[in-house]
Amino acid sequence: MKTDAFALRHIGPRENDLHHMLKTIGAESLDQLIDETIPSDIRLKSDLDLDPAMTEYEFANHITQLGNKNKMFQSYIGLGYNAAIIPAVIQRNVFENPGWYTAYTPYQAEIAQGRLEAILNFQTMVIELTGMEIANASLLDEATAAAEAMALLFDVRTRDQKKANVCKFFVSDAILPQTLSVLQTRSTPIGVELVVGDHQEFDFSTEFFGAILQYPGKFGQVHDYAQFIAKAAENEIKVAVAADILSLAKLTPPGEMGAAVVLGTTQRFGIPLGYGGPHAAYFATKDEYKRSMPGRIIGVTIDTNGNRALRMALQTREQHIKRDKATSNICTAQVLLSVMAGMYAVYHGPKGLRYIANKVHASAVTLTNTLEKLGFEQTNTAFFDTIVIKADAQKVKEIALQNEVNFYYIDENTVSISLNETTSIADLNKIVGIFASAKGTQATTIESLSQTNHFPESVERTSTFLEHDVFTKHHSETALMRYIKMLERKDLALNHSMISLGSCTMKLNAASEMLPLSNAQWNNIHPFAPLDQAQGYQEMLAKLEKQLNVITGFAGTTLQPNSGAQGEYAGLMVIRAYHQSRGDHHRNIALIPSSAHGTNPASAAMAGMKVVVTKTLENGNIDVEDLRAKAILHKDNLSCLMVTYPSTHGVFESAIKEITQLIHDNGGQVYMDGANMNAQVGLTNPATIGADVCHLNLHKTFAIPHGGGGPGVGPICVAPQLVPFLPTNPVIPTGGENAITAISAAPWGSALVCLISYGYICMLGAEGLKQSTAYAILNANYIKEKLNGHYDTLYSGEMGRAAHEMILECRPFKEKGIEVTDIAKRLMDYGFHAPTVSFPVAGTLMIEPTESENLEELDRFCDAMIAIRKEIEEATLDNSNNVLKNAPHTLMMVTTDNWIFPYSREAAAFPLDYIAENKFWPTVRRVDEAYGDRNLNCSCAPIEAYMES
Repeated sequence: MKTDAFALRHIGPRENDLHHMLKTIGAESLDQLIDETIPSDIRLKSDLDLDPAMTEYEFANHITQLGNKNKMFQSYIGLGYNAAIIPAVIQRNVFENPGWYTAYTPYQAEIAQGRLEAILNFQTMVIELTGMEIANASLLDEATAAAEAMALLFDVRTRDQKKANVCKFFVSDAILPQTLSVLQTRSTPIGVELVVGDHQEFDFSTEFFGAILQYPGKFGQVHDYAQFIAKAAENEIKVAVAADILSLAKLTPPGEMGAAVVLGTTQRFGIPLGYGGPHAAYFATKDEYKRSMPGRIIGVTIDTNGNRALRMALQTREQHIKRDKATSNICTAQVLLSVMAGMYAVYHGPKGLRYIANKVHASAVTLTNTLEKLGFEQTNTAFFDTIVIKADAQKVKEIALQNEVNFYYIDENTVSISLNETTSIADLNKIVGIFASAKGTQATTIESLSQTNHFPESVERTSTFLEHDVFTKHHSETALMRYIKMLERKDLALNHSMISLGSCTMKLNAASEMLPLSNAQWNNIHPFAPLDQAQGYQEMLAKLEKQLNVITGFAGTTLQPNSGAQGEYAGLMVIRAYHQSRGDHHRNIALIPSSAHGTNPASAAMAGMKVVVTKTLENGNIDVEDLRAKAILHKDNLSCLMVTYPSTHGVFESAIKEITQLIHDNGGQVYMDGANMNAQVGLTNPATIGADVCHLNLHKTFAIPHGGGGPGVGPICVAPQLVPFLPTNPVIPTGGENAITAISAAPWGSALVCLISYGYICMLGAEGLKQSTAYAILNANYIKEKLNGHYDTLYSGEMGRAAHEMILECRPFKEKGIEVTDIAKRLMDYGFHAPTVSFPVAGTLMIEPTESENLEELDRFCDAMIAIRKEIEEATLDNSNNVLKNAPHTLMMVTTDNWIFPYSREAAAFPLDYIAENKFWPTVRRVDEAYGDRNLNCSCAPIEAYMES
């Protein structure tokens, strides 16, 4: 046995378990199982052409050597990205802690109370710093948050504006360039016309429904927008403001100026640059727009006992309900990063944030004063952290590079300098020295920082913020460490037990893949640094793109999309561009099977496509004849088919090549949703089945952790004809020769976490990847057979096999008064997170164990499900006082003197022997969803502030 092989550590079942598992399944070998699962006509004929697998030790050395090719310059480039200090207590206890980074999106609120509280802190921080009424749980990045603001303001137009088709949106020319590019991408398909200009010359025409301003502007100028916003309101034009969140500790919040939406990034609140991401964007708006607000919102409610509890409010998974009418689709949260940003605010508190903001501003003022004494002109009349200097840019650049310093060079005579939390007096003196040398004069030495403000009193913040207890009592490391641990104990993550979520692939996030993220050689690079300073990144990203090309069988890849659903959108926009390049502007019909992910129709609508739903057969497969009829009916306008493979029902449909050929014959392209790619890698691929583009969820198949609901990465891989249209970036060009405008803010999206997938592929190699897929299918079929006779599997392939996941039928249990939700909550008492509930079929559970779970864990899960099945049998329709309806059972319930239930405490909390060894206690009873939506509260107000009278 090669004990240093990474595959041995990543794959759960041991070699001596295989015979038992295959015997249970009824297969002679793993090869036989795969042959009975995947149609032979789509199997790969040869192994993937990848480099030999590295050991963990070899990869650690390799990634260190690669990281050393990145040059650690001091970057004062700005443009929405600033170096930040990550408090060590947060880095160690959140960023590097699997208790936080392996958790799933908090759909099961009772076992996610810690993470929900951390996000509530984030929302409170955003609400109070922006001066708004409601905030969400974060978005992907500032640029896409701006696009969501535009979409929200378009959605909430007045009735008269909608009737008159008012569709113009004003964009200040001070907007960040990457934000403008994303706005251009998002606006056209939904019918919005962008008008870019100087906000001081805007005429407030009735042709406009909204506007967006940058505060401070992209090169640092601070404007008082109060009059602009007031005049816009008089003309029924609603204004969004993209604001630097650190500046809001000193500057008047846009909410106090009357803004309708305030958005931005929280990257400078203790989140590493990471060559562009992942970072948590923020989004805040008025309460009246809450039903149109994108993304997830964490709200306060009560549990069965009337105690305070938290859960996701309003738009939870609403894309699966509203489908093409959804507002929360490609605006996925960045929970792990929002937790870090929120903890940064908890750690520093209001005084600490003011201190940091004052220091940054004082540094900018001091640098301005010193450079002006040397004879340089500084052109910003009011600023927070960014100054603009008139100088010979080329000469400054040459000397700056010699001193390992990056500025932003606006033109040949203008240099922009953005200072940050890390900037010291020594750093300021280095900058002064660079400019003095460029001018050929003697540098002046800075001894201390000026404490005068360089902006008018009209924009100076006077309101207080962050006065809630949570922001005032955790300022020592001991206090914060214990607070973080207290919250962590309320959450069930992958470091406790299997999370068998169908369609979500909660696999191992190996430590050897994660460790490089803490290395400054990787996490401290500005996304707009010159390419020759990021050679390690460039090599890694290019190699990852090549690896993904090999795995998918495609010709090109973009890593820019920073969520799975955003990958969907990117794929559709590339298809759209391809059709338009051929003069086929009319091709706008997207065929989508009724069983598809809800994100599919939502993404199609955002890409300006008209959704036509095709039927699904009783066995869960696509109705090929209905698809044929609709493809032929719409052949003149057919843009694409969106298909998930294996299907959302966990089956490899044998007709897939017929289906893709049918679309091609009628002029369309095939988009394959990569949600279930974990059942394909090394055995088949999207190109082989006939797809033209697919997105990959790197946070699923390729081992990036879910982080409690983000980060995610959703690159798209495309066939040769689509390569020219892959997206670019306005600052660092990327993509194809006919590239569409940006999909997200950074050139390579969330580049830092791409290291994880790169490590995953490098350490598994071709054979390890194929093994991982085979064992994912093995584990799923093992569970399927172990539960056979207790639960029916809703769909299976032609040979009776599941793919990497299966759907359990739970609807008949309603005869006993038991809903699928009761099973989900009862699983908490057994120490497990529920599988996916009621998707894609209402009243069912979709189970995906992944390849990382060992036999013992699979058996524990099956034992729990079988025990619950017996409990269902004991339930009666007319008596809801049972272990299932009362689940989950908290420690407080079980230890109370007043036990009022007709079953024992042991049955409630310790129904199987193994539980006592590692008991997980939910901290609240079942949450009341309806109560929380009726009494919506999304910040840290005490329970008394929103209780019904």
